[in-house]
Amino acid sequence: MTAGPSVASAAARRLFAEAVVIDGLDTSNWGDEQVFRELRDGGVTAVNATCAIWEGFEEALANITAWLRWFEDYADYIRPVRRVADIRAAKAEGRAGIILGWQNAAPVGNDVRRFRLFHALGVRIVQLTYNERNLFGNGCWERHDDGLSVIGLAAIREMNRLGILIDLSHVGDRTVLETIEHSEQPVAFTHANARSQTDYPRNKTDEAIRALTGRGGVVGANAFPAHHRHGYDSTLDDYLDAVDYLVDMVGDDQVAIGTDFCMGRSLEWFDWIGASHGREPYLDSGDVPQPFRLLQGFASPLEFVNVAEGLLRRGYSEDAARKILGGNWLRLFGEVWRDD
Repeated sequence: MTAGPSVASAAARRLFAEAVVIDGLDTSNWGDEQVFRELRDGGVTAVNATCAIWEGFEEALANITAWLRWFEDYADYIRPVRRVADIRAAKAEGRAGIILGWQNAAPVGNDVRRFRLFHALGVRIVQLTYNERNLFGNGCWERHDDGLSVIGLAAIREMNRLGILIDLSHVGDRTVLETIEHSEQPVAFTHANARSQTDYPRNKTDEAIRALTGRGGVVGANAFPAHHRHGYDSTLDDYLDAVDYLVDMVGDDQVAIGTDFCMGRSLEWFDWIGASHGREPYLDSGDVPQPFRLLQGFASPLEFVNVAEGLLRRGYSEDAARKILGGNWLRLFGEVWRDD
C-alpha cells in the first residue's frame, strides 16, 4: 500500500487539462468559499452536489434557494448546470459546474408531481432512497428489503419522463434490481464500489453492477475511506484498485468517478446523516476522524489530477482515462437529461 504521486507528470497534467472532469457525487460543506475555490482550482468541470439527504419539501426548497445565492456570490468559482451544454460551458470558462442532486427522493413527499417543480428548479440527479425505507423503496441498511412500492414505480416513471437521472448508490439490493428492471432509461451508482472486492453493505453486488451497466448505466467509483479495505488509512492506490476492479468487470465505458467527498463536514453532520431518517441514532460515526480526512493522495479536488496520473501509470490509454475522468458521465447525462 503506497500513497499516490505528489506531483503529476506532464502527460497527466496535459490529459487532465484537456479532459472533461466530472465528479459523480460530492456532499461537502456547501457555502464554504474554500470548497468552491478548490473545485475550480482542482480542475473539476462539473460535480453532482448533494442538496438534500434527510430534508423534507420545504427544507429542500430552502437549500435550493441558498444555491441561487451562492451562484451569485461565488460566480468566479461555480456556475449552475441544467444541461450537457452547461458542462461544456463550465469547461470553457474554467469554472466548476454544479449539478443539483438529491440523495433521497423524500422531499417530494407523497406527490411525485413535485419532481416537476424541482426539475424546473434545476435538480437533475435523484437517489431513490437513502440508507433506509422511504415511501418509494428500501435502502441498503434497512432490516428487510421488500423492493419498490407502488408509488416508487410512479416515481421512476415521472423521473424518466422528466429526464432526471436515478441514483441507486444507497439503495437496497432488491430495490436496486427492480429499479433497473422498471426504468426505461439508464440509471447510476454515482458513488459505490464492488462488494465482492470490499465487503461493505454500501458497496454493490456483482449482479447489480452488471445489470446496471448492461442497460447503459455508469458506476462512479467511491473514494470514501470506509468503502476501502484499509479504511481511513486507504490511499489513492486503493482507490485505483477499486477502479481497476470495476473496469475488469464491466469495461471502461461504464466506470467513472464519484468521490463522495465530505470536505469541511463536522462529526455532528456525520451523526445526522447516519441517524435513522436524520433523527434516531442508528449508524455509529464514532470512528470518523476529526478533522475529517480522505484518501492519502486523493483528499480534495486539488488532487484530482493524481487520478489521471494513476490511470496512465497503470496502463490505461488516454482515451480510456478521459472516459473514466468524466466522458462516461457526460455520455450518460446526454442520454437521460432532456436538454432544451
